[in-house]
Amino acid sequence: MNTIRVTPADNLQYILNNISEPTTIYMASGEYKQKLEICADDVTLIGENRETCVISNGDFAKKIHKDGQEYNTFRTYTLCVSGERARIENLTVKNFNTDPATVGQCVALSVNAKSFYAENVDLRSTQDTLFLAPFPDDLVVRYRNFLPARQLYMQGGSLHLFKNCSIYGNVDFIFGGAEAYFNNCKIVSVYDSRGTAYIAAPCHHLVQEHGFYFVNCDLTAEGVKDESVYLARPWRDFGKCAFVNCRLGSHIKRELFDKWNDTERDKTARFLYYGLDCRVEPAPVDWARALSYEEAKKIINRCNAIFK
Repeated sequence: MNTIRVTPADNLQYILNNISEPTTIYMASGEYKQKLEICADDVTLIGENRETCVISNGDFAKKIHKDGQEYNTFRTYTLCVSGERARIENLTVKNFNTDPATVGQCVALSVNAKSFYAENVDLRSTQDTLFLAPFPDDLVVRYRNFLPARQLYMQGGSLHLFKNCSIYGNVDFIFGGAEAYFNNCKIVSVYDSRGTAYIAAPCHHLVQEHGFYFVNCDLTAEGVKDESVYLARPWRDFGKCAFVNCRLGSHIKRELFDKWNDTERDKTARFLYYGLDCRVEPAPVDWARALSYEEAKKIINRCNAIFK
């Protein structure tokens, strides 16, 4: 195992580009004003301090790229992970654009690999903070020759894990098609001038058994009106997510879930909940389903086993 120590003065992307063996990079506190991609396998980034070790960038969807096209959502990332078995710990990843109504989507972390782990990490942005691959099939076709193949194509499933993390955003700020577990995380809805917001936007295929699982998470808000945020809406048909033993602030809408504008995705979405501790008495939409104790226990047991 190779070990490297860096400071904000170092060209971290150059270092990442030249990794050829499993490597742990220890990052001194400070602001790393860099747009980064981890392409190599078995890379670990460990910050000195979660609050003071910050990777930051400010790309946004409507920004014009050097190729003459807009960045689009998926080129705005601050940190992109396309190498397998990457880990990040004790740091913050931030996209510092704060007005998506004007500039468009602004991704902080894009995970385009099958296996990924984050612990004690803050992810900060507004719209589309965290993307978890794979893409929906139609976008794989649409973005061919627009995104690098290593960020776009994926065969088989993916497993992305987040433990004791804080994720900040407003609209669809946790989205994608991975099997993903958020264990003991803080999910923070931040102000959005458009008024109504959404936490998760899953796009899982019908054949996928597992989707997004939020287990023992705290859903809080900063500058957000009461009853103005949905737990999730399906980005594509068959999107799946479950909220189990989570604590919901008064910013969460009574209906809990939204079907996505004028679609009929309420007929295919797989949205589940169990043991919610709500500040506002919920009145869930009739197309979402309350898990039984036995079903919830299976999710909790699977989550505990994965994080061992």
